[in-house]
Amino acid sequence: MMHDVPPPMALLNRWLRGVAHANGNYSHILFEQVIPNDDTVVDELRPYFESAHRDAREVFHRAARIDLHPDADAPGWHAQYPNCLPPTARKGLFGEVMTGLMTQAYQFIGAHQWTVPIFLFRYHAEVEVYLFELARDPARVREVSGRHGNDFIALGIDPASGAVVRFLAGEAKWRATLTQSTMANMMLGDWTGPDDARVRANDGVWNEMNRGLAVPQGLEQIQRLLCEKAREEYAEAIVSLDRALLIGAAPLPRTDLVFVAGNRAARRAPGTALLPTAAPPAEYTAGRPLQVIELVLEGGVELIDSLYNSLWGNR
Repeated sequence: MMHDVPPPMALLNRWLRGVAHANGNYSHILFEQVIPNDDTVVDELRPYFESAHRDAREVFHRAARIDLHPDADAPGWHAQYPNCLPPTARKGLFGEVMTGLMTQAYQFIGAHQWTVPIFLFRYHAEVEVYLFELARDPARVREVSGRHGNDFIALGIDPASGAVVRFLAGEAKWRATLTQSTMANMMLGDWTGPDDARVRANDGVWNEMNRGLAVPQGLEQIQRLLCEKAREEYAEAIVSLDRALLIGAAPLPRTDLVFVAGNRAARRAPGTALLPTAAPPAEYTAGRPLQVIELVLEGGVELIDSLYNSLWGNR
């Protein structure tokens, strides 16, 4: 099935306070949590998260030969996706789903209307292997590496023609505690070199965005999914993506999105942003429209665990 659940706007309006800054082709939004993460927050987030993971759940459960909704005593019942994933993998998925939620819920740089027809979670080969093995051997609990490629893709579809006229490529990150040093390491890479001449490794998020292809593989993946699951509904979008994906074709306009979520550090004052608010950093050299979002939570790890434990009635 396609992703078909809208963002829980009533919850977002109660749960988060947002402050936005925009300047030319750059925009920064800081969201801070203002009410506790209780069962109501989990209940209102759950439908969106289930919708985001539904396609991958069908694919991974079918590959592992387990039922989509196994009983507690059914073979492989403990290996349900994404509930069974280890903590680090869950945190990464949380960031990617929240990237989609924010994209649908709020206006980003350029005031484009973004469509999120489906998430790309099925393209996570290591999770497919992990589920297959865990279903047959419950002792095989381990961490899994992140999915390669784009964390998130959204489409800008012309309402008159149905063709894709631009796209958004997002990079999502989670950190347990958001401090200035943690943010710098994540965005710029760790320090390297001798003690008297240390430099940044330049392998962080900004470098990943700068190296992003004009036509990334995520566009091909989403086009493939539209062909498989919604060929008639997205016929013109599929054709337009076909043309854009040809080697040497004129690329579609691209908007970049960086989403960073984590817990508030003890000394972080309310309203404090850790990424630039007035203009993009010098390290971002891609020159495309750039949207940056910081999401600051209280007890975010517990929220992620409660949310992912609850998906599909596992509560």
